Amino acid sequence: MSNTNSLKMDKPVPASLLDSGSQGIIGRPLDRKEGPLKVTGQATYSAEYQIPNLAYGYLVGTKFGRGKVTKVDADSVRAIPGVIDVVTDFKTFLQNSQQGGETSAPTQGVQDVHYFGEIVAIVLAESYEAARDAGIRLKVEYEEAEGRFDFEAHKDETTKPPPNTIPAHFKQGDVEKAMADAAISVDVTYTTPSQNSSAMEPHASIAVWDEDGALTLYGSYQMPTSDKSQLAKSLGVSDKKVRIVAHYIGGGFGSKLGIAPESVAAAVAAKQLGRPVKAVMTRPQVFETTVRRSNTEQRVRFSVDGAGKLTGVGHETLTSNLPGEGFFEPTGIGTHFAYSGENRLINHDLVELDWLLSGSMRAPGEAVGMMATEAALDELCHKLGVDPIDFWKQNEPSEDPEEKIPFSTRQLVRCLEEGAEKFGWSKRNATPGQVRDGEWMIGMGVAIAVRTNMLMESSAKVAIDANGRATVSSAMTDIGTGSYTILGQIAGELLGLPLDQVSVVLGDTDLPDAAGSGGSWGAGSSGSAVYLACETLREKLAKAMGCDPEALTLKDGQAIADNRQVALGSLVGDGIEAIGSIAPGKMEKERKQSSYGAHFVEVGVNATTGEVRVRRMLGVFSAGRILNAKTARSQCLGGMTFGIGAALTEDLVHDPRNGKLVNHDLGEYHVPVNADVPQIEVHFLEERDQFANPIHAKGIGELGISGCGAAIGNAVFNATGIRVRDYPITVDKLLDHLPPV
Repeated sequence: MSNTNSLKMDKPVPASLLDSGSQGIIGRPLDRKEGPLKVTGQATYSAEYQIPNLAYGYLVGTKFGRGKVTKVDADSVRAIPGVIDVVTDFKTFLQNSQQGGETSAPTQGVQDVHYFGEIVAIVLAESYEAARDAGIRLKVEYEEAEGRFDFEAHKDETTKPPPNTIPAHFKQGDVEKAMADAAISVDVTYTTPSQNSSAMEPHASIAVWDEDGALTLYGSYQMPTSDKSQLAKSLGVSDKKVRIVAHYIGGGFGSKLGIAPESVAAAVAAKQLGRPVKAVMTRPQVFETTVRRSNTEQRVRFSVDGAGKLTGVGHETLTSNLPGEGFFEPTGIGTHFAYSGENRLINHDLVELDWLLSGSMRAPGEAVGMMATEAALDELCHKLGVDPIDFWKQNEPSEDPEEKIPFSTRQLVRCLEEGAEKFGWSKRNATPGQVRDGEWMIGMGVAIAVRTNMLMESSAKVAIDANGRATVSSAMTDIGTGSYTILGQIAGELLGLPLDQVSVVLGDTDLPDAAGSGGSWGAGSSGSAVYLACETLREKLAKAMGCDPEALTLKDGQAIADNRQVALGSLVGDGIEAIGSIAPGKMEKERKQSSYGAHFVEVGVNATTGEVRVRRMLGVFSAGRILNAKTARSQCLGGMTFGIGAALTEDLVHDPRNGKLVNHDLGEYHVPVNADVPQIEVHFLEERDQFANPIHAKGIGELGISGCGAAIGNAVFNATGIRVRDYPITVDKLLDHLPPV
């Protein structure tokens, strides 16, 4: 019997071994396995490893936005007590972070500077304080050059980017004719600003080289397997000479998908110094030198015929990025399949600016794309005089409107119907500005949520020892999403073990390769790998038991078959193990796979000050099998909180003179805080998706943010009659339009 069980998703898996639920732990709202370690400070994050003879590094960034560094004057700080050296490597240092999943080296070479804050040196000292003091004082000489720092000034100078997750340009039918022939149409432009992931843990790396020239990097990274290749190529060494350890990650939201400048700087400095080096970004450096979500300008058009059926969908977006970077914010990714209509135009064009790199941030595409499309759809419904839920019932597509393939599952209308009932949507007054609660104008809004489901190649090993305990190991990571618990639940359910009899080891490239955490593919991909490994172990146990796998029952550490019951450990000798490996296949092309949801929001807008307060939020979601009701709910709560920030507070401001981020810290970049977030309700529909993977689960981590901001904006319009098309919806955009007091 092979020790590796590989599956390519070329056909559906109608029956899953998880269906029986004999152990009773899959789907339950179980506490996080690593929770006690985190709240007691025992979970070790990347900057916290106690490494002997450690030197402290402080990163030094430029104070200009475009030009060339002519000299880094190390002598200007060498006399400071505790300073060891100043390291700069104009060719090897990273110009900017790498996009997630890439295995090539990021853009290197920092002498030619392309954005304000670009890291050009690292100061090394015996203490962090000395390194910081020297880093602040270090003299960097440069020649400035003319740069492109103003989006408005250059937005007519666009390029067509190469495709990434979707084609940059797509056309079907004739949208212009559909608009001209329409009974009712809307043609509106929405804008969203740059945003930052603002993860609690800053980017941090400790680089340790051994005598054989092998590097171990303790880094805060979401995708260690591909990050290892990025780092190796950046340093010019073999992949086999690099190991990344990322056991615990304090949030990422996309900002830690690819390696960032501190990793290479620490590695180069450690090699040159001959001792380990730690580099931790300051909060402003995290903002200035990792990745941002691109600002967007989105023109959205919808047309309907006399019967109220969608005939045309137009979604044309301008996004920005550094010159030569092909990534674009794929705002139309959900538009391609969410809305019906035979005539379709979905384009993305790139404005090249000397700003910080644009990359993936939680739900790249849908998060800001649906802020425009779902707001425009609300405008259309208001113009039609039709309730949005009734509109969806009439316009729900029966298949993918472009690829003409079936949906794997799609319970969007049911999400809307159940959400409407739970929220009390029937009490909404469709005429804006009619409901008051003292000085507060009250409104309700709704928006759909869609998020493409992805399966990524991943592996995991599961072992059972002589004591009947199981260990799951994989390079998969846990960025706060619950991977330790969920993977343990899958193994425990399939092997008949309580969760406390299952250990999970993650975040180390010495373990089986995994796609890591990103794109909401983590549980479905790595979870399926664990499933496949356990499937092989069940076959081995059945053989040892002398029965068919179908006749074997595993429960509470016991193997039961043919009226016999024995302890699991007694069947494995010194221990058994298996590796599971999953890969995408034909199902990716033959079925349109997505998670769906509906957001309902009630806001209050102060009639005097224009202050917006979210009073109630409800999300109803459909995302295949829910593996852990508590961690799934938590992911949706986080996503919906993200939606509040995108709608009302978050605005990363670039100085048009030099591209500098004006608000590069959590004091001035306003993420929602406790007082901004109401009690949020989350409900899941029962669902299994046999086309997605053998565990029938789909991604949920990014579903909660998709569409949420539009629901808030729609509620503001219902409360006030004011339609704000420039996010975030701040007081200054409402104040002049409020009704007289």
